[in-house]
Amino acid sequence: MTAQTRPAIDSGLDADSAMPVIEIRGLHKSYGNLEVLKGIDMVAPRGHVVSLIGSSGSGKSTLLRCCNLLEDSQAGTITFEGEAVAWRGEGLKRHPADRAQVTRIRTNLSMVFQQFNLWAHMTILQNVMEAPVTVLKRDPAEVAEKARYYLDKVGIGDKADAWPAMLSGGQQQRAAIARALCMEPRALLFDEPTSALDPELEQEVVRVIKALAEEGRTMLLVTHDMRLAADVSDHVVFLHQGRTEEEGPPDQLFGNPQSDRLRGFISAGG
Repeated sequence: MTAQTRPAIDSGLDADSAMPVIEIRGLHKSYGNLEVLKGIDMVAPRGHVVSLIGSSGSGKSTLLRCCNLLEDSQAGTITFEGEAVAWRGEGLKRHPADRAQVTRIRTNLSMVFQQFNLWAHMTILQNVMEAPVTVLKRDPAEVAEKARYYLDKVGIGDKADAWPAMLSGGQQQRAAIARALCMEPRALLFDEPTSALDPELEQEVVRVIKALAEEGRTMLLVTHDMRLAADVSDHVVFLHQGRTEEEGPPDQLFGNPQSDRLRGFISAGG
């Protein structure tokens, strides 16, 4: 389903709908002498799904972590709903200048990791409730109701009182998605959400991601699953060695790739 035919969700925000949720310009990221991102530009418009594809080591996950300010970048700008991240220092000594700004941005960009990162000592319901209650200081009774709604939404409402160890990998990942949704973020960031799952359990998570895309949620998706990227994306970015090798709508990128590297990547099955 394309962005044009997708119903928009009511985000309850006053921000201009034409303003990108995330905009990155000229982003560079290094680990010591190793430059991982070499001047990346990327825009995630509201209500769109942007997928990041590329070989292992191309910089996909690093770019996602820079978006969420889990990693410091060495140059370039990161803008969240028109608000530029403030920096101090230069190069490897560059860090966000305003910790309150970082916290505010992170609470509006919920991330779903490859490994589920659920608290083993908490029930599934408690896991989903934890951040809204402790970080956002929301009323626990209201959060519990909302958490049960999102668990139902991802198809595991009956697992609310179970412990993470009692769930399959696919169920744990769906719990992690419910946890991200319960923060009611401006955008969802997925970092290889299906790569730790076997094919049968992978499809459980794929169905949830597709349903979220059809709702018109803003999402950034790092994935090795080319079919998923083709099905849910409005825009696909192919990274190669820290640079944008090619980007465009999925039908163009997968149906008529322009670069030899992308053709080879697709032929190899990602």
